[in-house]
Amino acid sequence: MTLHETAQHSKKASIYLASKDENSKNSALETIAQQLDSRREEIKAANSTDIQRSKSENLAQPLLKRLLFDDNKIDQTIAGIKDLVTLKDPVGKTLLSTELDTGLELYKISCPIGVIGVIFESRPDALVQIATLCLKSGNALLLKGGSEAMETNRILADIIYNASLEASMPEGWLYLLETRSEVKEMLSLDDSIDLIIPRGSNEFVKYIMDNSNIPVLGHADGICHLYIDKEADTEMAVNLTIDSKVQSVAVCNALETLLVHEDIAEIFLPAVRKRLDESGVKITGCDKTARIIECEAADDNTWKNEYLDYKLSIKVVSSLEEAVDHINCYGSGHTDSIVTNNGHAAGIFMDLVDSGNVFWNASTRFSDGFVYGFGAEVGISTNKIHARGPVGLEGLLIYKYKLIGRGHVRADYTGGSKRYTHNPINKPYPHND
Repeated sequence: MTLHETAQHSKKASIYLASKDENSKNSALETIAQQLDSRREEIKAANSTDIQRSKSENLAQPLLKRLLFDDNKIDQTIAGIKDLVTLKDPVGKTLLSTELDTGLELYKISCPIGVIGVIFESRPDALVQIATLCLKSGNALLLKGGSEAMETNRILADIIYNASLEASMPEGWLYLLETRSEVKEMLSLDDSIDLIIPRGSNEFVKYIMDNSNIPVLGHADGICHLYIDKEADTEMAVNLTIDSKVQSVAVCNALETLLVHEDIAEIFLPAVRKRLDESGVKITGCDKTARIIECEAADDNTWKNEYLDYKLSIKVVSSLEEAVDHINCYGSGHTDSIVTNNGHAAGIFMDLVDSGNVFWNASTRFSDGFVYGFGAEVGISTNKIHARGPVGLEGLLIYKYKLIGRGHVRADYTGGSKRYTHNPINKPYPHND
């Protein structure tokens, strides 16, 4: 089958998948979890092949860490699927109900987007999260993972697809793509694919946007900031900096730029430098930072870096307003946090920082679909479209309007005797079960 034929097959499958009820989809998810558990030795063997090949190709250590899919990861993945089963089915919810006139009722109903193309990085667990979220939300899926995880992705996709067929999901709802040429071809399939979610560098996401007519849910750079206000608790600020930066360095919600108010810099910077040194983090800082602690010199490009590594940029600022301006200028709209004991300052920060996730006295690492209770995520959107921040089940839905009448005709309301009432009726759509 050509890729176009594959996508057409997925489009047809998406119609039937959208009609599957909650029990059927949950049964498929439970079967997938069971199969992942029973075939874990095969999964680990495939992953070992990927790890060894990637080591020989000198893949960066943080990326190798993300590539690992051991028993612990498998257990976490299975637990995530079981959590997903407990979530209410998001499809078919009545979002609005209005009586346009007596016997003429309008309903706004949640429904799947259709066929989603996802291009993601080296994390094999992302494949499982994305596929199971799409299944639960009733969306067909074309997946393209990184070549470094080729063997792991193959066996995971095979397990998920075949387990779902055992549970009566439609054939063709899931396909795994493996070549770069298929990604390029995918971008032209606007007659089959309804949404593309690319997870990668800013340049890659921009390339996707510039070369396709398909809507793109962009998840580009994760240039996340932590601002240490002049009224911050120093010990808390140090702990939040360390957790945001080194708890997991190669993820999109890891801290990349630390902003420090000049009134607290003399106390805070030496304290945080000691902890960063212990964690092996290299620092690049502005002139004011360099006058307080030893660091490499920063330039204008420093603030544009998403390191995904044991590196951190530090800038000393003179005010909350300067911190906000810096974040809105250099940030990626992902996740930004303020550390302060001043509620008024926190409120200003959270109102004015233009990002999908804004925090007060919390690590940037909390911006995550699983943490938010969304049943994992297909990515984090930095766009301002129907979904922003962690994209879980709700972000994979759109809606349709369903109108029920009793022979009503428009002519009666155009210069005729009838008038629209537009009364909210606050009742769910009457499903014809």
